[in-house]
Amino acid sequence: MLTQTTTKVLEAGDPGVLAAALEILEREPVNNAFVAARVHVAGLDPWRLGGEMWGWYADGRLRSLCYAGANLVPICATPDAVRAFADRARRAGRRCSSVVGPAEPTALLWKLLEPSWGPAREVRSHQPLMVTDRMPHDIEPDPGVRRIRKDEMDVIMPACIAMFTEEVGVSPMAGDGGLLYQARVAELVGSGRSFARIENGRVVFKAEIGAATAGACQIQGVWVAPEYRGQGLSVPGMAAVLRYALADVAPVVSLYVNDFNTPARASYRRVGFREVGAFMSVLF
Repeated sequence: MLTQTTTKVLEAGDPGVLAAALEILEREPVNNAFVAARVHVAGLDPWRLGGEMWGWYADGRLRSLCYAGANLVPICATPDAVRAFADRARRAGRRCSSVVGPAEPTALLWKLLEPSWGPAREVRSHQPLMVTDRMPHDIEPDPGVRRIRKDEMDVIMPACIAMFTEEVGVSPMAGDGGLLYQARVAELVGSGRSFARIENGRVVFKAEIGAATAGACQIQGVWVAPEYRGQGLSVPGMAAVLRYALADVAPVVSLYVNDFNTPARASYRRVGFREVGAFMSVLF
């Protein structure tokens, strides 16, 4: 018996569709934290969500998702769903700045898209996904790491720009002059999810809790000022952010890191994070 499949943009006004999408997102709360956090706030409305949510249906049931915004993100996507999403993405043309998600479906998605979308500026094929649900018993959190206040945007912003440029390879101030990036930083500061250690008016360590749902949250933007690297700031700093995350945000904390960043991976393991999978990022 043949399976009937279809792919379409999920409609914002149907509560049954939203419930089905959330059920899929909640299957893998760590992998899907980024998109799930957006959907919990914005629903499926493309304007509020910052992109479309594509659904892949088999025999009338929603089985897989793909978020198509500034990032193209396959979600609980089977190989057949990935092929369908790739077909739709090819027809629409590239509008995203990256393809990112769990390594296996993302690798297949990029394999199918590369002939028409390539070449990419950079492909990071293996980014370990790390999680923890408890504080380390032998690490004292840095008491100097605290929440950034709304009146400290001018203090945190240079560090955020430096981190982004170093990590991604392009400045977030390009294109729109940094308006979207500054708005995102302001959102994190305003929600109490931006943390830093500040010495003499300058950030020496920072990190944010980016995506956050009731089940899991994701630490991002970890950065130590270059002249302070190697001085042991990252481990107690991460422990401090982890303490905030577990106490105030979610019972499971995750992050993903470039496989070539050996010092960062060692620091995260020291704080108690363990590798449970891998992400992949394709940057344009």
